[in-house]
Amino acid sequence: MSGEELVLRSTRVITPEGTRAASVVVSDGTIVAVRAHDAAVSTHARVEDFGDDALLPGLVDTHVHVNDPGRTEWEGFWTATRAAAAGGITTLVDMPLNSLPPTTTVANLRTKKDVAAAKAHIDVGFWGGALPDNVKDLRPLHDAGVFGFKCFLSPSGVDEFPELTQDQLAASMGEIAGFGGLLIVHAEDPHELAAAPARSGPRYADFLDSRPRVSEDTAIEGLIAVAKRIGARVHILHLSSSDALPLIAAAKREGVRLTVETCPHYLTLTAEEVPDGASEFKCCPPIREAANQDLLWQALADGTIDCVVTDHSPSTADLKTADFATAWGGISGLQLSLSAVWTEARKRGYSLEDVARWMSARTAALVGLDQKGAIAPGRDADIAVLAPEETFTVDAAELQHRNKVTAYAGKTLHGVVKSTWLRGRRIQHNGELTEPTGRLLERKN
Repeated sequence: MSGEELVLRSTRVITPEGTRAASVVVSDGTIVAVRAHDAAVSTHARVEDFGDDALLPGLVDTHVHVNDPGRTEWEGFWTATRAAAAGGITTLVDMPLNSLPPTTTVANLRTKKDVAAAKAHIDVGFWGGALPDNVKDLRPLHDAGVFGFKCFLSPSGVDEFPELTQDQLAASMGEIAGFGGLLIVHAEDPHELAAAPARSGPRYADFLDSRPRVSEDTAIEGLIAVAKRIGARVHILHLSSSDALPLIAAAKREGVRLTVETCPHYLTLTAEEVPDGASEFKCCPPIREAANQDLLWQALADGTIDCVVTDHSPSTADLKTADFATAWGGISGLQLSLSAVWTEARKRGYSLEDVARWMSARTAALVGLDQKGAIAPGRDADIAVLAPEETFTVDAAELQHRNKVTAYAGKTLHGVVKSTWLRGRRIQHNGELTEPTGRLLERKN
């Protein structure tokens, strides 16, 4: 196909320059123009008019645990990418752990790609992993196209992905910095965790005490010091502690090459509302208090926190026991992330432009996907069509996730994703999905 094959029209198109009534012209899967709403179209163009529904750039979620292969009873590329598409996400980057094998060698990356290729309803990229014994594998993984490398500073929860000591962190960071790569870090300090109260049972307050803010703060302080010394580019994963924000802001002012993400569950759920025994709310680091949440929103607004990603980390329902000490830690939120964030953002006076910046533009920039993240000429025609004022009540049974467990069950959310478009093709409409057409992505440079 050639020429102006498709025109997507709405009174609310979220562009880098702001929200406007516009016609988005698409040819061969790429946006070729954003014109006036009433601009004339060529005779062979197909016009899709969405009325007042908002057109957002498809979300780019750079923190997803797909768990495939090896733990596909937890999730899988088929179900994860269907859930993503249903929620307006058009690109995800898969984490290197919780699959077997983990993405820590080129051979393991090939295995992951072979599994994903036929199952991806959206575009999929891959993170590599940095382990104590795989420094030699980091450059080959980088050359094979991973978007960066994840490490833990405290136990990951799975034996095949051990944490790094401070010396190992410096060795991996130095290697990655040497070829211009990105290190992304689960930053909780193991010594602070070991010193914290360790209590079993169903009380959420006890679990919260076991993962104190100081564990994040100490780990982040040390990470910044190493990154500053080496001159490395680093990214802090799933920030939950507002106490670390002054450290982060100061590091950024000093020119440390540092970016930071937080997650929908930290922005929309609070410790005060978690029922005892409800381990669908368990994640590490944990959901904290409402006052902490307010400061995270402020940090998003002022740029101290760069972006919002799901950290979708599901498991089978039997692992979500009533004992917070032993239950699997992870929130399933892939399909609901846009609506959850928008629900809270609109209450706090933020706009869809803000949400698109936090969940699409900045996440795309984080991993160098310059063809994603904006409704603008030259970008992929990845579009989420959202009815911002419409509401729905979350029924876990209706989710596309493999396991129907979510901390959002029963919540009424604003923002219904009516359809999702990937490179100019509608892949989801009112919850009905097409056959997979996603591509496997590699880092460009």
